[in-house]
Amino acid sequence: MRGLNGKNVLVTGGASGIGQATATRFLEEGCAVCILDHSAEAQARVAQELPGLTGVIDADVSSLEQVQAAFAEAIDRMGSVDVLINNAGISIRHDFLDITPDEWDEVLGVNLKGVFYAAQTAARHMMDKGSGVILNTASTGGSTGYPHYADYNASKGGVIALTQSMALELAPVVRVNAISPGYVLTPMQRAEYTDPMLDAVNRKIPLGRHAKPEEIAALFAFLASEDAAFATGHVYVMDGAETTGGLCSQWVHE
Repeated sequence: MRGLNGKNVLVTGGASGIGQATATRFLEEGCAVCILDHSAEAQARVAQELPGLTGVIDADVSSLEQVQAAFAEAIDRMGSVDVLINNAGISIRHDFLDITPDEWDEVLGVNLKGVFYAAQTAARHMMDKGSGVILNTASTGGSTGYPHYADYNASKGGVIALTQSMALELAPVVRVNAISPGYVLTPMQRAEYTDPMLDAVNRKIPLGRHAKPEEIAALFAFLASEDAAFATGHVYVMDGAETTGGLCSQWVHE
């Protein structure tokens, strides 16, 4: 992609799944990359698998103090942050009537409050230096209801609205977009779905399969590059035409 070589990139939730695939892609593009994650096990593994990383930083994005400290460390290691991939997220599969206040706070704390903390911290730095790109991970669940994930869907709907609002306020200095993936075969997805459940989902996606994390990473790379210099304020759906066909409403309850 044009203009990515030499850029400094911070990826939250970068030690697995879409985040790790995105960190890998930016390394391939010639970027310096720091990842932020809160799993010690995942941090140790990704440090071995991606030795080219500039830094692996431990932080809980739901804590403003930890986000600010992690961002300061990333700047210390790379000199600046040109691109933020705001990707850290969690989900809990449960029925709406069973969601506890603690579970609600946990999911919204990481998926929405954490995105806000990282985005605001990055935006202040980028506005001061005169340029930057912030890319948030949303979800098709943020614009279309899915059962068993009411708190997750609410958080991702917030990410979509936050993305659009940020883009208007931060233009023309900082570009802000979001990607809304559909089903992606990540470790988090694999842990929550049995093989029959995965097969049922695949039958409802026109392309017949889950996305690969590397495919989402490729879109992040494009949106961060100069090839996307006029793209801001948008949410890019990548779901194999699932929502285009209205297939998410034809849910098979398992």
